[in-house]
Parts: sequence; structure tokens; C-alpha cells
Amino acid sequence: MGRVTTERLVLRVTVGESPKRQPDTLAGEEPLELRVGGRSLAVTMRTPGADFDLAAGFLVSEGVITRTEELVAMRYCAGADDDGFNRYNVLDLTLAGGVAPPDESVARAFFTTSSCGLCGKASIDAVRTRSAFEIRDDPLRVVPALLVSLPNRLRTAQKVFEKTGGLHAAALFDGETGDLLVLREDVGRHNAVDKVVGWALREGRLPLRGTILLVSGRASFELVQKAVMAGIPMLCAVSAPSSLAVDLAQESGMTLVGFLRDPSMVVYSGEERLLAAGSPLETATP
Repeated sequence: MGRVTTERLVLRVTVGESPKRQPDTLAGEEPLELRVGGRSLAVTMRTPGADFDLAAGFLVSEGVITRTEELVAMRYCAGADDDGFNRYNVLDLTLAGGVAPPDESVARAFFTTSSCGLCGKASIDAVRTRSAFEIRDDPLRVVPALLVSLPNRLRTAQKVFEKTGGLHAAALFDGETGDLLVLREDVGRHNAVDKVVGWALREGRLPLRGTILLVSGRASFELVQKAVMAGIPMLCAVSAPSSLAVDLAQESGMTLVGFLRDPSMVVYSGEERLLAAGSPLETATP
């Protein structure tokens, strides 16, 4: 198995001081090829670890599966690199009988996009049509004080980030208690979210009603899409959302929060889920 972190010898230069050669810890990054029934589906650059969660979450995000029993097996393929070591970078997935395999458009989209690649009203309609879960009627209600406490809790739980400073994180919280359910890290923010969703599928928790997904970077269309496909009613980001992410959140009935940093936030959609003293927030029109 590839390593989550790796060491490199670097030269640290500080103005006014002598250069120092010293070891530095980097986040690991290796390719992972996903196959379904022996057929190559996708290749993604990821941080090794939680690969089964990543693969399962990818299938959920692409609308291939929605239930635990639809994915019957996952295994690493045999094979060695030039040095004779199996890096465990090829994963073969087996779907249950009767589950339609992903079509070629999934593979094409995955290979040709770095973040989203989808755009416009047609893409929003496609996501809404493909999602097996409705989030508009999710009863989740939270107070702002709970939300602003989450980024610090996410950062505290980022073990690999503390060593490398180079990983994104996605964390899932119980919307009623605020308990951290799961956290995953990866060099790709979309991979981190897929790992969270894949964990939920394997634990039999889909749809993820009443939960809050927090991501360490910005909120792109792709991340909102993945949350919608998993039935998550609230997505929070410590940075900004994109315009299309806001459009999809509004169309889907999701609460989308950006710039979540204690003591403030910006609510872009679904403000009815935020409460003050047990009642919906009162807002002043500028």
C-alpha cells in the first residue's frame, strides 16, 4: 500500500540566516485506477488510504449505486511496479446482479474534468433527475453557534494535515448533536468527499439525512453534486462557493454555507434551516 505521507530532504532558506538542509513531510499522492467487473472506469490522483471508501463514494456520486448491497466486492488487483512492489493502485469493483454498470459517459467525464466540467441549467437538471434522495424536506435545523464551532473541530482532527499542510479534508457531523461522524483527508477535495460518502454507504447510512458536510476549501458544483447524491441537506465550506454550486444548492433545497469561520458565515441557500433561540433567523433587508 502506498504511504499517506513521505519524507523528502529540502533546503529551508530564511533571509538573514544560513540555509538549512532538513527533512520535510509531504502528503502522499499516487494514481488509483478503478475498474468495474475488470473494465477500466476511472483514474484519479489520490492520497493512499480509505481507497474502498473512495471507490464506493465515487459510484454513489455518479448515480451507479445507492445501497450497500449493490456493491458486493472490492479487491486490489495483483501486479507490481518496476521495482517489483505491488503499490495497490488498481482496484476492481463487483456490482450486484441486476445493477447496471456505469456507462462510458461516466469514464469520459472523470478523465476530462479536474473539478467540475459540467455547466449550466442542463447539468443542474441532470443531477436533480439522477439523485435517488430528496433533501428539500429534510427536517435538519441548527443554530449558528454550532456551525461556527465546526471548522476548528475539523482542523483539530486533521492528523495528516498537521504533518504536511497539504491535504483537503471533508467531515460529516450529526446535525442534532454536533458529533463528528467521520473525517477523511486527501490531496483532492472531491476525493475527500467521496471517501466520506463511501464510508456512509458501507455503513448502511445512506441517505445522510440530518447531517452536515464540512469541507476545508471552497464549495464547487462538484461537491454540491456529491452531497445531493448522498442525501446530505447541508454543505458548509470555509471558503467561497462557485455560482453554479449556489444554483444547484437552491434548485435541490440544500443549505449552502460559505466562509464559515468563527464567529461568522455567509448563507447562500436554505437559510430556513438556521435557527436563533429555536426560531428561524430574522434578517434585515439592506
